[in-house]
Formats: sequence, C-alpha cells, structure tokens
Amino acid sequence: MERKSAAGSIRNKERSKKKFLDAVGKILKTKGYAGLKVNDIATTAGVDKKMIYTYFGGINGLMDEYIRSKDYWSNVTTEKMAPDLETGGRLFTEAMLLEQFDYIFKNREVQKLLLWRLSESRKSLTKMTNMQEENGESLFKFIIEPHFGERTQDFRAITAIIISGLYYLNMYSSVNGSIFCGIDLSTEDGREKIKKAVSFLIDQTYENL
Repeated sequence: MERKSAAGSIRNKERSKKKFLDAVGKILKTKGYAGLKVNDIATTAGVDKKMIYTYFGGINGLMDEYIRSKDYWSNVTTEKMAPDLETGGRLFTEAMLLEQFDYIFKNREVQKLLLWRLSESRKSLTKMTNMQEENGESLFKFIIEPHFGERTQDFRAITAIIISGLYYLNMYSSVNGSIFCGIDLSTEDGREKIKKAVSFLIDQTYENL
C-alpha cells in the first residue's frame, strides 16, 4: 500500500507541475509576460499557489523549467539524426535550422519568450540564452570546428545571421503582417522559399568557406 501511495503522490505532483507549466504558456499567449504573476498562474492552473514554492522553489524556478521545456536549442538531441562528421555536420546543421524555423512558427509561446527576452532583463531569460549558447557550443566544438578549423569564427558569424533572421521572420509574420520582401510568410509556398534560401546559404558556406 505504501508503494501505491508513493506512486500516486508522484503522479499527482507531476500532474500539478504540468498544470503550472501549461498555465504559464496560456498566460503568455493571452496576456503576455506582464501577466505572469503567482496568483494568476495558480488561478489559471487551478492549484494552490503554495505548490509553486514546493515544486519549483518559487516563480523563478517555475519560469526556468518552463523555458527549458520550450526552448528549441536547449532540447536538440542527435537521436533524430546523427551528425554527419565526415561532411562537418552539413546535413545536420541544415536540418536543425529548418526544424527550428518550423518549431517557432508553430509555437506562439516560444515567440512570446523571444520577444520577452528582447524587452526585459530577467535571470530566467538570461539562463535561456546561456543554455542555448552551451548547447550550440558543443555542436561547434565537436562537429564544426574540426571541419572549418581557423575559419570556424566565420562560420559562427554566418550561422548567427541565419538563426537571428529566422527568429525575426517568424516573429514579424506573427505580429505585424505576413509579407516580408514580397514573400508571404504565412503560406506554405512562402515559407518553402525561405527554407530553400537557408539551404542555399548553408551549401555555399560549406563549399566556399
């Protein structure tokens, strides 16, 4: 009976934690980051606000876990597609960039997180940036750097432009309109043109850098 009771307690805890995380996402989508208050999160989750401190150590801990669960680069693994070491990760890099483009487009919560990160200084958002850099660094160190050698910094710069550009296009199409440089980013055809451009840039980088 004790084992069943313990198992039930664990399940209840996980369900409650998920309710809090879902509540953060719902508030982000409907009210923006300004609405992320302890009382509002607890009311939306339907769980006593004391549990935020019990499960997460406070709202900052809750935000840390929420951000980790939603950030694309903090959850990239090589399970879906093993890095092609012989070509310096060419196919892997392209696949990750294109997948990230679609992930952010489909995830309104992540778009709100990106906008929040640009507009406010907060420890949890700084951690998000640091996690992204740490995960990206492992890719550079073990896959990219052995291939490009002394030109790795040039590759980093090109990748920075591509990633930030994809972030911006997704947020722009979500907030201010879908047309950018004559391309309708809300359509499958328009987004496919962007993806082909990314593939072209990666190909050119690997061939000419």
